[in-house]
Amino acid sequence: MMRTYSLRLRILFGILAAVALVWSVVGIIAYREARHEAEELLDAHLAQSATLLFAFLGDEADDIGERLPRHRYDKKVAFQVWDGERLLTRSSRAPDSRLSPREEGFSDVHIDGKAWRVFSVRDARRHYLIQVADAAESRAEISNEVASHLLQTMGVGLPVLGLVLGIFVLLAFRPLSRLADSIGAQAPQRLQPISLAEAPREVVPILERLNRLFEQVRRAQDDERRFTADAAHELRTPLAVLQTHAEVAQAAGDDATRQRALAHLVSGSRRAARLVDQLLTLARLDAQAELPDQEACPLRRLAVETVASLAPAGFDKGVELEVEEGPEISVTGSPLLLQVLLRNLLDNAIRHTPAGGRVLVCCQAQGDGGADAVLHVRDSGPGIPAEQRQEALARFRRLDPGAGDGHGLGLSIVTRIAELHGARLSLGAAADLGGLDVAIAFPGRARQPSPPLGD
Repeated sequence: MMRTYSLRLRILFGILAAVALVWSVVGIIAYREARHEAEELLDAHLAQSATLLFAFLGDEADDIGERLPRHRYDKKVAFQVWDGERLLTRSSRAPDSRLSPREEGFSDVHIDGKAWRVFSVRDARRHYLIQVADAAESRAEISNEVASHLLQTMGVGLPVLGLVLGIFVLLAFRPLSRLADSIGAQAPQRLQPISLAEAPREVVPILERLNRLFEQVRRAQDDERRFTADAAHELRTPLAVLQTHAEVAQAAGDDATRQRALAHLVSGSRRAARLVDQLLTLARLDAQAELPDQEACPLRRLAVETVASLAPAGFDKGVELEVEEGPEISVTGSPLLLQVLLRNLLDNAIRHTPAGGRVLVCCQAQGDGGADAVLHVRDSGPGIPAEQRQEALARFRRLDPGAGDGHGLGLSIVTRIAELHGARLSLGAAADLGGLDVAIAFPGRARQPSPPLGD
């Protein structure tokens, strides 16, 4: 079972993951900054407290600790007032010895196994020394509380942001849902171009290619319907003729009439079988978008083999088949399809060349350095006027219905095989023989020529 995924969820989760990552980094930075700012604020508070203590100094300095207000952090702060080496007063949490050996600025000390932050300052006359301290534990609690409130706010904001992003992504994908409904409503037999008016810019290239695909499918359907109609029309006549000959043979009163009718029946059956074979070949070629297998194909050798297989037909018609001498030229392609191409060209040439005529096959290398291979099939038949040559390539088109027993499919098969090989087909006049010259040019597909191959 094929596994599918939601592009909407991928985008949403991708955005949320990116936002969460950035949010986490910002949260860590904000947490550290908040703690740093809280520490700075507490340091400033210590310095301010020391300054305020100077206001209490005087005759009543001994009972400063008794006159200061109490608060919930009272046990986590301490101060001392020194007069030289004599301790004038201290808070209840302060030891008898100095809080810090430093007499100016901030310092970190340990008292009774606990960390304290101490600020020391002397008065202008350097008579009194005031040391103010608070426990590192309380500072951490305050800093963490400030940072935690910040992180909680950010934590609440992340789900809200995710909800907003989810709604935004859902709305952004709504045009795609409408496009999916529009495509799903298409009827296979009547594919219509998808409107690009309301399509998001990002999907316009996809829709343009899809519209081109729809157009190709429509053309293929039209070709298939036309092919089916033409095939039915072409088969109707030989089948009717076969039925007529069968009825004549059935009603014949003598052996001679019956034998003539049966001979016509056999000939008509062969003609119908050839038509069916050409129809099947053309249908298989139309179904191919590219060559299935490619290899080096020696054109002259393939021409020799095809001429040998059709030699009996040429002999019966009194037409000479010949492959022009020259070096071997190979092209990259399908040898089986190239033989079909040669067989159809030679069969057409034999049928349109009168008795005593010639059909000549030649292979040439042209272009810069002989990179292009050109296959020519020339005959001494009546040829095709220049104004009718393009028309002769159409399917089921016979310029002279009374000439031969063809069905107008030979050149169509040749054209399709040439297209699959990236080759160009052109019709011209054979100057040396006076008839038709069919040229198949394989641009840039020629291989290095090998030594000439004898017949």
